[in-house]
Amino acid sequence: ERFDYYSAVTYQGGAIPQGMETLEIPKLTWAVFEAVGPIPDAIQDVWKRIFSEWFPSSGYEHAEGPELEVYECGDMSKPDYKSYVWIPVKRV
Repeated sequence: ERFDYYSAVTYQGGAIPQGMETLEIPKLTWAVFEAVGPIPDAIQDVWKRIFSEWFPSSGYEHAEGPELEVYECGDMSKPDYKSYVWIPVKRV
């Protein structure tokens, strides 16, 4: 099984630097989850809770599309550091 992992920024147009490429994310409905705390523990905990708690009780299921992790600038080891998990979803 293959697992793709990209490091990305929002593309604002213009020339694409050599060795880089664009990836268009389709318009989807997203469930967005905030993780607060040091990385990797905080975001790993959110991933676990999404699938063990949120999905079973939400009325949504995973939709076709990429899952995204969004990291704010800052010290990832601080207890108030924020990151986010974006999951494409559809109603059951």
